[in-house]
Amino acid sequence: MKWTELYSMQADLDHYIQTNHQVSSDQLFDHKILALFVELGELANETRCFKYWSVKEPSPKETILEEYVDGLHFIISLGLDSRFKVEHVDHMPFNGDLTDLFNQLYRAIDYFRDDRSQASYLTVFGLFLTLADQLGFSDHEIQAAYLEKNKVNFQRQDEHY
Repeated sequence: MKWTELYSMQADLDHYIQTNHQVSSDQLFDHKILALFVELGELANETRCFKYWSVKEPSPKETILEEYVDGLHFIISLGLDSRFKVEHVDHMPFNGDLTDLFNQLYRAIDYFRDDRSQASYLTVFGLFLTLADQLGFSDHEIQAAYLEKNKVNFQRQDEHY
């Protein structure tokens, strides 16, 4: 994965949003953490992995991928805010089902909110990449979806979303 390119694109988007809304990254860390929690919940909802009471199938792969890259935008943005630009992220070892992985991600994000170390950031990022593996997404699919959503996010800013 070309993380350097995605960090650069995210930095441009963050700068554009912050300029348009007259805010600084220092003011936004907790907002982005909450946004990541929400995006992760939306992703879980589309997978339906926790809905033991329902037999309805998960959303189409494209919908799940779009929700996934929404979360990726916030993970990269949080890394930028913390001055972490990583070129390589290891996927985390994992044994369990998707519900376990989502719960582990929630715990890791909350820990990062308090710790803000590169090690805790890499744990969040690594778990998020492991989630991509579990969902069957290739690096190519993730990067293409990220590039497309980045364009949409710029367009939304221009349209006063």
